[in-house]
Amino acid sequence: MSKILLAEDDAGIADFIVRGLIREGFDCEVTESGAEAFARAHSGDFDLMVLDLGLPHMDGTDVLEQLRNLQVTLPIIVLTARTNIEDRLRTLEGGADDYMPKPFQFAELLARIKLRLAKHTAQESPTDARVLRNGDVELDLRTQRVLIDGSWHDLSRREVDLLETLMRHPGQILSRAQLLRLVWDMDWDPGSNVVDVYVRALRKKIGAHRIETVRGSGYRLR
Repeated sequence: MSKILLAEDDAGIADFIVRGLIREGFDCEVTESGAEAFARAHSGDFDLMVLDLGLPHMDGTDVLEQLRNLQVTLPIIVLTARTNIEDRLRTLEGGADDYMPKPFQFAELLARIKLRLAKHTAQESPTDARVLRNGDVELDLRTQRVLIDGSWHDLSRREVDLLETLMRHPGQILSRAQLLRLVWDMDWDPGSNVVDVYVRALRKKIGAHRIETVRGSGYRLR
């Protein structure tokens, strides 16, 4: 039985989610405090956290940031009334695995929870499928490190997701819209440069020549 930590200070919403999760066979614990959410998420007792951002004592964005700084890999789904694109990007870039705006449908939240649990379980499985190779590039999805020219380099969570996506589509041109959807689970926003920012960061670590810019089309891994 998977155990879910729900960090939500609205008693009505918390009760609604808990009743639904218990009905679906999950074990669920609720906290209304950001500081307590951080401590409980760091304990290792949970399989996933649903995190509201507007928590007392410690904002949800700080909870998320500090957990990721400590290399806590617990899947985190942010559930919040903050819906502008800046907050969404900041949250995803800060390490959230998913983002759901309020109001929400429980069925969609449940589907996202099951998806993230399945992905996390697969990532923890000791199998060679978690190591991707393309030429002289070797990406270990378990440790979030890439081997280049005999040296290991640490990657951020999003850098891993981006490189994994490129490596699973070798030689294929992926547009910015495709990468935004596949890596960040976001619809195309013409004003966003998040893809370009992360491509530049990744090039510094694996070599600029390995990620080709196809003018007017997107990027591809050589």
